[in-house]
Amino acid sequence: MKVLRTPREMHAFREELRASVATVGLVPTMGYLHEGHNSLLRAARRENDVVVMSLFVNPTQFRAGEDLGSYPRDEKRDLAIAEGSGVDFVYAPEPGDIYPGGFATKVEVEGLTEVLCGSETSRGPGHFAGVTTIVCKLLNAVDPDVAYFGQKDAQQATVIRRMAEDLEFRTRIVILPTVRERDGLAMSSRNAYLSPEARKRATAIWSSLLETESVFDTRGLEAALQAGRQKLESAGITPEYFEARYPGTLDAADGNSGDPILVAVAADVDGTRLIDNILIEPSNPRSKS
Repeated sequence: MKVLRTPREMHAFREELRASVATVGLVPTMGYLHEGHNSLLRAARRENDVVVMSLFVNPTQFRAGEDLGSYPRDEKRDLAIAEGSGVDFVYAPEPGDIYPGGFATKVEVEGLTEVLCGSETSRGPGHFAGVTTIVCKLLNAVDPDVAYFGQKDAQQATVIRRMAEDLEFRTRIVILPTVRERDGLAMSSRNAYLSPEARKRATAIWSSLLETESVFDTRGLEAALQAGRQKLESAGITPEYFEARYPGTLDAADGNSGDPILVAVAADVDGTRLIDNILIEPSNPRSKS
């Protein structure tokens, strides 16, 4: 496995591969790898001739006062995990190489980034501008045939798909299922922040989503959302948001169309912000709301 540190090295490597390799798969990460990342790496390994993993804590997607400085980092461990998962190249640039002096460009996706995590009461719309700008730069630098992302960040996945389609990237965007701990907690690098007590309470996030799915089938969407919120709040967790949206458009869902419904939640658990979601597949169109 080879580690590439600068955009120039990345570009030179890609030119070398262009004539001799059939497919390149990219797994973008911010490091502190867990089994969720490994699931993406294994998929990339199965489906491509060469696997590239990016390792970059992107400063532009953190809002002021967020955990950029304390975000968990362990490059030595990450490189060992990447090599064990069959990664061929790791692209691990420094922030100054990605955003050199005078950098003045943002890539923004309108319409999908003003709700949920992009709302003014959450991380703010600037968060997704940071995400789409860095992903755009990675897709340009690596020029992968396929890029892999996780369903846990459902809004991010939707935004990236739209960006790739609108800007006509030739890269195919693949979204793979959320990987969970045995107790249902979605795997996240930020889980490392949780104390044992907070870690136990955090399982209520997934339980609340399962409660929403269960109640929806018999009582409709509004009752289901209320039941899910109550399940979460009974664990002492007040959600930042707990909303139903239609996948693809992220328009507010009413539950009447029979289309799949994305129920997404963000919540602070003892100072650690966690997100999760569930996709509800209605068996029949409903008139309940």
